[in-house]
Amino acid sequence: MDNKKTENSGSKKTEDLKGFVTETKDTTMTTNQGLKVNDTNNSLKSGERGSTLLEDFLLREKITHFDHERIPERIVHARGSGAHGYFELYESIAEFSKAGIFTDTSRKTPVFVRFSTVAGSKGSTDLARDVRGFAVKFYTDEGTWDLVGNNMPIFFIQDAMKFPDLVHAVKPEPNKEIPQAASAHDTFYDFVTHATETLHNQIWAMSDRAIPRSLRMMEGFGIHTYRLINDKGESHFVKFHWKPKLGVHSVTWDEAVKISGADSDFHRRDLWDAIEAGHFPEWEFGIQIVAEEDEHKFEFDLLDPTKLIPEEMVPVKIIGKMTLNKNPENFFAETEQVAFLPGHIIPGIDFTNDPLLQGRLFSYRDTQLSRLGSPNFHQIPINRPIMPTHNNQRDGHMQMDIPKGQTAYFPNSLSGGCPHLSKMSEGAFTSYEERIDARKIRTRSESFSDHFSQPALFYRSLSDWEQKHVTDAYIFELGKCLNQNIQERMLYMIAQIDEDLSQKVAKGLGLKVPKSVDGPVNQAIGADADVSKHQPPKKKIYLDKSPALSQAKTKFDSIETRQIAVLIADGFSMKDFKKMTEALKKEGAMIKTVAPHGGTVKSDDGQEQKVDAAIITTESVLYDALYVPGGKASVNALKKESKFIKFINEALKHCKAIAADHEGVDFLEATYVSDFKDDVAVCLNTEPSKFIKAIAQHRNWDRMKKAEKIPA
Repeated sequence: MDNKKTENSGSKKTEDLKGFVTETKDTTMTTNQGLKVNDTNNSLKSGERGSTLLEDFLLREKITHFDHERIPERIVHARGSGAHGYFELYESIAEFSKAGIFTDTSRKTPVFVRFSTVAGSKGSTDLARDVRGFAVKFYTDEGTWDLVGNNMPIFFIQDAMKFPDLVHAVKPEPNKEIPQAASAHDTFYDFVTHATETLHNQIWAMSDRAIPRSLRMMEGFGIHTYRLINDKGESHFVKFHWKPKLGVHSVTWDEAVKISGADSDFHRRDLWDAIEAGHFPEWEFGIQIVAEEDEHKFEFDLLDPTKLIPEEMVPVKIIGKMTLNKNPENFFAETEQVAFLPGHIIPGIDFTNDPLLQGRLFSYRDTQLSRLGSPNFHQIPINRPIMPTHNNQRDGHMQMDIPKGQTAYFPNSLSGGCPHLSKMSEGAFTSYEERIDARKIRTRSESFSDHFSQPALFYRSLSDWEQKHVTDAYIFELGKCLNQNIQERMLYMIAQIDEDLSQKVAKGLGLKVPKSVDGPVNQAIGADADVSKHQPPKKKIYLDKSPALSQAKTKFDSIETRQIAVLIADGFSMKDFKKMTEALKKEGAMIKTVAPHGGTVKSDDGQEQKVDAAIITTESVLYDALYVPGGKASVNALKKESKFIKFINEALKHCKAIAADHEGVDFLEATYVSDFKDDVAVCLNTEPSKFIKAIAQHRNWDRMKKAEKIPA
């Protein structure tokens, strides 16, 4: 039915036949009940650094509406991969925590882990430039503990009130639903340039951390500062870390783009195949401990989730290890239905007043109610605790248990008072008794206002090749923005982090770095807030560099699970093949034969060798290194297929290790390898040990500048 137009106080309104206003030019922000809003950036707290209050109906309305926008797919972290495993404790930390998982070294605690991208849909590529989710469900004897983190130690925003805005900005633009799983567009950078708290996580997303080589080769972080509580009721602040045993490694952006086309399930397949082959992924578990009395000794706020504690200031103490040794039996039942909630904790662990964490405690449960359709989602097998549960909760959609007895309330006498309350001495959870003496206020602590110092520290700490990748990422991302004002505003923000970086990015965009920008730098404040109090100050240098932030400082001592492509055709040298592949397999590498066709090929001594991939079905970006054995007939056959030449040149361009023996060396003369004979990762007619060492280094980045001249 047609709507009718009416005039009211100079604003045009569209009313339906019942008189409900559906459209107006009045742009004053209101709640869904029409209540005008003067701050949609900060949650209501008990003091500037206090906990978020349950009475904050503005936060609840905003978050609830956001959490229920889509079903059944997760709004964020939709594309995930999962695996089962266990956690073992190296040493007790009873002086810090009474949690059994941190005190009993004889335990083997079951876990389920879900890795994910953040921005893309379920069907998006594994290799999107994105933050990766790293969520661990511990099935402990005291209850389920969910450590819900990412592969980056900080988050984009400081207050949960901004989470819907962040995700709406990075998601596909609503008018055209593009781009998918990408931050390279106007709405995201429009948001970033006005909410400068995002800059730290954003520069991490421009680094190689955002395109990991494997889920098994990335770090994990709890992000927030939590509390550990010991038997005496004493509190210590803590940050949680996962350190991969294989080191932290990434792919290049050029590889990521091509892998997305060649195998968009690259990470999911890699995790599955490694576990099936018995190469169980492992991470060591570490903690950073800060005493209660040292809360304010740093030049940043421990409760600010956009800040990390540099390891050089507070070392990470390794206390345990997690091993993943079993793939899911059903993807939907386990990986898709698993529900992680930051509010799932156990005695010995507690929350802080981090305003992002406080909002997540509400949001995640609300989201699971929408996704899984019932308050009984904890009864789904993957979500069930390993210990029996007893309470008076009843009924609800999809009730799968059959509660018995006459009573469902407490206190009672008809059931003998059961289920009865537990005492602290019996392992009951009790919240840390933090003193609160503050005004109820909707604001943000001024101690959260430093938005430039830590992004600058991160960039200074990177190696030359990592910094080059960050520069290229910014040029690519901002080059996709259509609004020059947004590009220039972002260049100004980058200049506050590092002037040289901003000049390089500006050159790539064909623009100049502006000396200033219109309006306040940080606009993530309320309408009535004192703007001057919340503008980020000039960056501080409280630490010259933090080497722990660079992937150049990771582990380079293993080639376990590395994918080695061996290029062969009929007539290949079995002697060369066996010598090299046996040495590689002994170190745990995965050998994949690539030939002109599928099926099998025959060696020079008549033996048949199974082909893993025909050249037309695969790409060099799917492998960590290449090897060409000798054999004149084999090499002549390889020369006839131009894609084998492309294979070699592309691997060379991506700074990977390449080896060849005898006639295989002659084959490389037809490629750009002939210009790199002195390269330490080009191994010609040498012992396998040299090739193995080169693979373990992941890449020879010293080759990067010269290799850029190789045609794509």
